[in-house]
Amino acid sequence: MIKRTLKHFHMCCGLGGGAKGFNRAKPIVGHIQAEWQCIGGVDVDPAGLRDFQRLSGVPGTLMDLFTRNQYTRFHGKEPPAGWTEASADDLRRAASNERPDAVFISSPCKGASGLLSETMSLTPKYQALNELTLRCIWLMCEAWKDDPVSLIVFENVPRLATRGRHLLDQINKLLNHYGYAVAETTHDCGVIGGLAQSRKRFLLVARHIEKVPPFLYEPEKKTLKSVGSILRRMPLAGDVEAAGPMHRVPALQWKTWVRLALVTAGKDWRSLNDLAIENGYLRDLVIVPAYRAGYLGVHEWQDTAGTVAGRSSPTNGAFSVADPRAKAGALQYQQYGVRRWEETSGAVIGVKSPGQGTFSVADPRRPGDGFGKYLVTPFDNAAGTVIAGSTTGQGAFAVQDPRYHNWHPGASSRKLSVCPWDKNAGTVTGSQQVASGALSIADPRPGMKRTKGDAYLTGGHYGVVGWNEQCGAVSASAKQDNGRWSVADPRMPEANDRLTCVIESLDGTWHRPFTTLELAALQSLVEPEEQFELDGLSDQAWRERIGNAVPPAAAEAIAQVMGTTLLLAEAGETFMLSNMPVWVRPVAVGLSVSQREEAA
Repeated sequence: MIKRTLKHFHMCCGLGGGAKGFNRAKPIVGHIQAEWQCIGGVDVDPAGLRDFQRLSGVPGTLMDLFTRNQYTRFHGKEPPAGWTEASADDLRRAASNERPDAVFISSPCKGASGLLSETMSLTPKYQALNELTLRCIWLMCEAWKDDPVSLIVFENVPRLATRGRHLLDQINKLLNHYGYAVAETTHDCGVIGGLAQSRKRFLLVARHIEKVPPFLYEPEKKTLKSVGSILRRMPLAGDVEAAGPMHRVPALQWKTWVRLALVTAGKDWRSLNDLAIENGYLRDLVIVPAYRAGYLGVHEWQDTAGTVAGRSSPTNGAFSVADPRAKAGALQYQQYGVRRWEETSGAVIGVKSPGQGTFSVADPRRPGDGFGKYLVTPFDNAAGTVIAGSTTGQGAFAVQDPRYHNWHPGASSRKLSVCPWDKNAGTVTGSQQVASGALSIADPRPGMKRTKGDAYLTGGHYGVVGWNEQCGAVSASAKQDNGRWSVADPRMPEANDRLTCVIESLDGTWHRPFTTLELAALQSLVEPEEQFELDGLSDQAWRERIGNAVPPAAAEAIAQVMGTTLLLAEAGETFMLSNMPVWVRPVAVGLSVSQREEAA
């Protein structure tokens, strides 16, 4: 094989998921094999750039791509002293003064995201953020205008095609001016990367007309995996000794845990509407909302609605309705969604808590180790290891024994029995204990109320002390069956208190949020069996960078077909017969057929 090196550069590179994927691609045409080499990346996040170096193998460059006007509109203040606008020269230096064969641009997408309201997206702050799309394209074209980049990949959220239409029109005209043919489409990272999540993205592909005449073929489509196919290869959530700190179960607000506990596996927050609610309270459950009247309340279809207040949201009144009209195939929202073990995950995005997507899973594996206290081993299962401190409080050291066995040789089978009121009692023997026969009786007569002075009553057996009462003297052997050693504790966590809980669902699964490491594995940033650590110590920061990342497996598939096209162009070939379809018809037109202006 003759080796050929192709170079790639990344703008708004983030933690380097796209760069890692490009590095893994090894396209082959005939006897020529290409290897992709990363020559750098730029981003405004220092922590993300430290991750970029880990994943790509080369350092990135800290660079603010805003114009001064965009900076002021986004941050609401002037830039600090010494701040300067990035230039084409700065971009070339960030690429070690080399020319890339492909540039991957993944501009910030928050302004065009469906998670942001239309009203917010039109504010100066987010309009300035959206304008980075055009700014990145212009800087890239200017940096290498003397020797243009052969292929450009620009990816973003699908809604950019509508919210950013005016910017895309300008981008198309700009690229045409610099000699590029352009095509817009969408792709699913999960399908082309074979992931356990569906992640649809907007894709703009541009090829330099003179330098790249061959077709660009579509990457092979793969079957989406299930969530369980990835998670079953990983240690149980919370096992940080085996998997590292990114595998800890997140500490969520108490109100979020309660909501998760009530979501049906495989469904989202709207399954909460199936609960029986009376006057804004859950009728059939112990834990009830107690914040405001009607908190998270749902009106029945035939009920009268309450007053429409100035802030009519579900968390301050009964401002939801149980609508009996069903739309077949209606889009399922994802708030507080719980994925079934065998399902595909949704896209891992920059926002990452259970209240913002299906970021929980119904895990059929039961927690072990620390969660295994007082467990009972089924009769046909192997017991755990007998350790130095083998008590019931330290593991599953009890067994469900279905065999009946009278452990006193020659004793009656009536041990510990209770004699019905209308039956004859057994013979009174020399050992009159409840363990030696049916020496108890089911007495139906009323009037057995305990009175003051009763020895059992004053002993306080199994007694519960009220929250406002004083406890009795602590004796030498304070157990639940010899005194009042329990307390009626009315305290519950506050709604916003952060804590880690275990939710064991009625369907026998463990309902929990994805760990940060699991999100990284779903994104193909790490193999499930590997440990993985990003810069810093914040789960929130890790999750945002993971959610914003391009899945390496998807980037590898794109780099594979792009490398093939570039090898064909270098060899002077303009066509290659392939059983793969040309990459989406609009792209095929842009990448292989001369534009009208070329024909003219």
